[in-house]
Amino acid sequence: MRFVNYNLDMTSATEYKYIVKDEEILEGEPIIKGTRTPVRAIVENWRFGLSPEEIIIHLPHLTLAQVFEALSYYSDHQEEINAYIERNKIPEEKIHPSLK
Repeated sequence: MRFVNYNLDMTSATEYKYIVKDEEILEGEPIIKGTRTPVRAIVENWRFGLSPEEIIIHLPHLTLAQVFEALSYYSDHQEEINAYIERNKIPEEKIHPSLK
């Protein structure tokens, strides 16, 4: 895996064209380059049953290529992304009963 560290802006590239980690955005969680959209958001939509084509309807600032690359990143880094998903889950007791 190739990581490039840019000392000026704390952004590091990954082997993926559209996926970066920036310590200043979401504490370094993998995001879509040029956005604040985390890979986990795309994965959660996909797990919910949305196709990549449907995901870009809900997240219109993304391209289809970015969505596919986020899913590819997830395929290669499932443990990492699953940990971010788990960390950002809303606790069961905070979900209104009508939404369960």
